[in-house]
Amino acid sequence: LKCERTEKQHFRTDRMRNILIAAMLQSQQTWLPQLSEPAAFNDVVADARYPLRLIAHCEEHQKAALKDFMGRPQVQILIGPEGDFSPEEIKLALSRDYQPVSLSATRLRTETAGVVAATLLCQ
Repeated sequence: LKCERTEKQHFRTDRMRNILIAAMLQSQQTWLPQLSEPAAFNDVVADARYPLRLIAHCEEHQKAALKDFMGRPQVQILIGPEGDFSPEEIKLALSRDYQPVSLSATRLRTETAGVVAATLLCQ
């Protein structure tokens, strides 16, 4: 997801694919996850096809706990870059029926937040 505050604008698909292959071999898995090119935030929000759309951000808003959505099918959750989504991005997502959620009582790193969100939603 490419956001206003995304630090690395260049995505090396070949490098990421090699990392996926190495992780697959190391964990003795038989399937390779699908790797997609990063998409622009505005495009993702405009093309939201999921019935349940969530956005995890750090601004002070009334937020539901992500664990309240465990086990729900077809969920899309947006996790922001380091430095969070910009206020304009949050406003756009909320106007497109994204629900603000909190992942935890503490602030998480971007890398950790995606894993936590996937774990909570898949239970």
